[in-house]
Amino acid sequence: MSDVLDRSGASYTTAPPVVFHVRQLTKTYVMGEVEVQALRSVDLDLYEGEFVVLLGPSGSGKSTLLNIIGGLDGPSSGQVFFRNRDLTAADDSVLTRFRRESVGFVFQFYNLIPSLTAQENVALVTDIALHPMPPREALGLVDLSDRLDHFPAQLSGGEQQRVAIARAIAKRPEVLLCDEPTGALDFQTGKLVLETLERVNRELGTTTAVITHNASIAAMSDRVIHMHSGEIASVHRNLTKVSPAELEW
Repeated sequence: MSDVLDRSGASYTTAPPVVFHVRQLTKTYVMGEVEVQALRSVDLDLYEGEFVVLLGPSGSGKSTLLNIIGGLDGPSSGQVFFRNRDLTAADDSVLTRFRRESVGFVFQFYNLIPSLTAQENVALVTDIALHPMPPREALGLVDLSDRLDHFPAQLSGGEQQRVAIARAIAKRPEVLLCDEPTGALDFQTGKLVLETLERVNRELGTTTAVITHNASIAAMSDRVIHMHSGEIASVHRNLTKVSPAELEW
């Protein structure tokens, strides 16, 4: 059962600290003489330690929103604050440091280096992080302690995605941004990946935002953000969360 919240989704009795504060965010792409408005005056807050699912059809602006708050893209107008730091006013060096130190990314496709083992793929991130966890520890968190020396070609799709998650969390990011992390996986494998994301959120306290087309996944989140035509159509808070093992689709 869910409560309908205001457009910012901020109706906690005692709100946790705000991690991202987004106001009047607009993104317009110009292709020749055609303008495509991917985001239209979006207002949103994301809170420390919460698990958020963003739902909406293709072209609704979900990926654009996550790319902007993750520092991968810039808005046409509006502001994004990360813990009171204005990312929209930051230069490339500041955004690079922000991505390196504070954000982990997980995408639909795993982007592992084929010639490196699971442990070596994770070590690519830990070598440049400020306070990383050892690659073995990160892979242990995603239940791959017995796959440390396996190459991507020796791993299943779900195992490769869990290596990608281990790589993302090994630098101890404050935020984990996931774009269709189960999109290329079957039902059972997808549930294992979702269990991994839930565990990371619960045990490490990592603020986690997951983009998905799969409405069933929304039941495991703290809040569900519905997007349509570049706008936030509604925000719901789940009073009772469902474990990934209980999800059906």
